[in-house]
Amino acid sequence: MTTTPSSRSCQSSSTSTAPRLWLKQPLAIFTGNQQDARGGLVVQGSTIVELIAADSQPTGPVDQIWDARRHVLLPGLINTHHHLYQTLTRAFPPALNKRLFPWLQTLYPVWARLQPQMLHAATQLGIAELLLSGCTTVADHHYLFPQALTEAIDIQVEAASSLGARLMLTRGSMSLGQEQGGLPPQTTVQDEDTILADSERVIKRYHQHGAGSQVQIALAPCSPFSVTPQLMKDSAALARQYGVRLHTHLAETLDEDAFCLRTLGKRPLDYLASVDWLGEDVWLAHGIHFNDEEVQELGRQRMGIAHCPSSNMILASGICRTRELEAAGVHVGLAVDGSASNDGSNMIAEVRQALLINRLRYQADEVTHLDALRWATQGSARVLGRDDIGELAAGKQADVACFTLDELRFSGAHDPLAALVICGAQQADAVMVGGQWRVQQGQLLDLDVTALRQRHQQQARLIAQAS
Repeated sequence: MTTTPSSRSCQSSSTSTAPRLWLKQPLAIFTGNQQDARGGLVVQGSTIVELIAADSQPTGPVDQIWDARRHVLLPGLINTHHHLYQTLTRAFPPALNKRLFPWLQTLYPVWARLQPQMLHAATQLGIAELLLSGCTTVADHHYLFPQALTEAIDIQVEAASSLGARLMLTRGSMSLGQEQGGLPPQTTVQDEDTILADSERVIKRYHQHGAGSQVQIALAPCSPFSVTPQLMKDSAALARQYGVRLHTHLAETLDEDAFCLRTLGKRPLDYLASVDWLGEDVWLAHGIHFNDEEVQELGRQRMGIAHCPSSNMILASGICRTRELEAAGVHVGLAVDGSASNDGSNMIAEVRQALLINRLRYQADEVTHLDALRWATQGSARVLGRDDIGELAAGKQADVACFTLDELRFSGAHDPLAALVICGAQQADAVMVGGQWRVQQGQLLDLDVTALRQRHQQQARLIAQAS
């Protein structure tokens, strides 16, 4: 077992004596701001200490140079909503070609048999896949706590510890099983006292405050129709007591709207208001079916939306109103969502999907490849309430994704940043998290990917065979 992360504020490891690394003269760079960094950037310890303008040199001596002339540099991509356990049920035949509710009803009995070793393998594989795609921060929404998996968050922290990605682990919950009119089997739900006690426990044990935090915790009832109003209120109160964020699914499908009206007597956002869930510490997954008044209210509250293009397309849920939401003041970030409704964990591919699906709603000059990159970086950081990541700037964490354009798919491309998105990049060549290389030459460091894939595939077969 690895050392348990402290809940104390996470301090930057940058010091005046740490080596200075110059990522020199990239082919192209997207900083997420208007600063000129065409000459590259200097990293010291865990932070970026200087951006280098075109045809310029660092202001001080450097100890190492990393030649970036073949690379397009981005801030580390940030995934704002995921279900890592779902990597075990990709392209699962009984769940194919279904809408959200039938899809959930098909898969819940399968997921109810989730075991610790299954979650461990799924967590590692999903994070590995994300890192290889240039993603440095992963928000995971885990809400399944059957009897065999009551310490799921602990398992995820342990599984992720060797990979180096930043984590926002949301302690999910379901308290309404089929016997109470909910969708999930009774074996997947917990009583509310147990949920709240464990929520407090994992906050105290794992949540880190401040810049450079490696592990953070949020509280995340699965959806308004999987927990009681009292648990929604109690979760909000507990989160605010400890200064952590709140997360749930909302407004994903029209069926959800109808369900909330029928069972709760309110539209989903009105219901959130009634249980103290409106505020800038809340972000919502999907956020597709909001009317004009609701869009404005979300903006007034400075809430966040995790835009999930691929998942929304596969389940035919609809298209998020990204431009209207941002115009109203809502923070919009990007997410791959679960690997049973995507069915992948590739953030750079999701950037392209975000561009394409938004072109179905808006004109070509209204949503650009730069907008899609911004959602996946600065926008996602704001959704997660972080100002230390999401852009390349002095003082920010040194989370950097480096891509090459050496594949056939890029031959003939003239704008490197546009090519990265439009021509369909799939994998990063190098990835740095907090000044530490985690991927080099397209390979994860310190991880046997072949062994992981074999172990994960074995667990996937086991969960499917039990169905």
